[in-house]
This record gives sequence, C-alpha cells and structure tokens, in this order.
Amino acid sequence: MTIAHDVAGSGPAVVLLHSTVCDRRMWDPQMEALAGAGYRVVRCDLRGFGRTPVPDRPYDNAQDVVDLLDVLGIEHAALIASSGGGRVALEIAARRPRRVTSLALLCTAMAGHEPGPELKAFGERENALIEAGDIAGATELNVETWLGPHADEATREKVRRMQRHAFEVQLAAVEEFEQIETDADLSAITAPTLIVSGAHDLADLRQIAVRLSRRLAGSRHLELSWAGHLPSLERPDMVNPLLIGFLRETVTG
Repeated sequence: MTIAHDVAGSGPAVVLLHSTVCDRRMWDPQMEALAGAGYRVVRCDLRGFGRTPVPDRPYDNAQDVVDLLDVLGIEHAALIASSGGGRVALEIAARRPRRVTSLALLCTAMAGHEPGPELKAFGERENALIEAGDIAGATELNVETWLGPHADEATREKVRRMQRHAFEVQLAAVEEFEQIETDADLSAITAPTLIVSGAHDLADLRQIAVRLSRRLAGSRHLELSWAGHLPSLERPDMVNPLLIGFLRETVTG
C-alpha cells in the first residue's frame, strides 16, 4: 500500500512528516512557501492519520515513507518532521543515511525516551478520557497541551479537527497492530541536522532536543522562545524562513 500523499513544486525533494497530533494538513502553511522557494515538496499521512487507513498488519512507518520515495522516483530527500514524525525521520536517516540530504526536526519525539512526569500525566489523562468515551475531552486536552500561546483560534480549530479525525479512525479499527520495532543507530546519521525546540513545550521534548544535539554530529539546536509544540502551525511567518534558510545551506540541486 502506498500511503496518502500530495506533491507540489519542482527541484530538490523535501519530505514533510507530520506530528501524531495532526496529519499532513498541518503543513498547509509550508507547502506553498517551500515549493515557491524551489523545492519539490512531498507530504504524506502516516498509517491511521488523514487519508491513510489504519494498518491491517504489523507496520513500519519509516519503510512506508521510503517506499513512497521509491514510488515517486526520489533517490535523495531532505526531511522536515514534527514531533512523532521526527521519530520516523530519525529512523529513516539512520537506516538509509545516503538517501537523506538534510534533517530538520521540530519538537521531535525519539525512540527509547522514558516519559517524564509531565508526559506521563498527559498520557494518563488522555487514556482516562478515551476509556470514558469522552473523545471531545481527549481532543481538547491535546489542543491545550500541544499548542503554544501564539496559536490563534483558527489554528486551534485546525488541530482540533485533525486530532479528532485521528481518534475516530483509530478507535474504529477492528484490530490494532503494533509497529515493527527496529534498532536505529543514530550514530549512522550523516545528514546535517537542525533541531528546533519550543520554550513552551513539555519538558520531555525540550530534553530530547538537547540529547539529540549532543548525539548527532553536525547538528545544531535552536530553541524558540515563543513556541509550544507545533511551531510550524503557531508562527509559520517565523518558521518558514528558518526552514528555507536551512535548506539553502544544506541542500544542493
């Protein structure tokens, strides 16, 4: 199965991987900007998000993205990824280092991270709401947790729709299949890497950013003083120039 996706522009390939609070629509503010800057921009929905159905067998998100690149005839690509999509991007860059030209990670998750008190409390509260059948409450919890103070109401509503859709699709699944566990050696990553964190994000995500900046050779870490967990949605006017500048430094035709 080829995961749902769309493509805009022409030039060196840039692949956008969404947060698991959202789906590929989260990149609406970036698509035109990146295509206009001279890139072939691909965004996709991971399994169980947006227009990609839930998995019907054990699955591998990283392999799904690599398979999509093969279908599109893309040999090399820059990866821009948010939160849970960042975990997928790290796996791709570690397992297929020659295919990744550069890596931009926005408030990324990371395999093997042991949740701290804030993230544990969020997970417990979300699970309790879902088990009680309060999907609206669980959706609102995500909106309030993951968006920073600069997100306007239109952005909050957009995240609300994406998260609610993900809950509905995933909870309707007849059977739940686990993601295939793979050991990704982060020391194998060769792509220049920009790690972005938000000062208003949960401590777990800020800690991951610091840890990754120490582990990845050729990386740099930038914390945005105004940002929550989804800066590309909260302030695209600030994030788009940052991403385009990074791509121009690291991606060649």
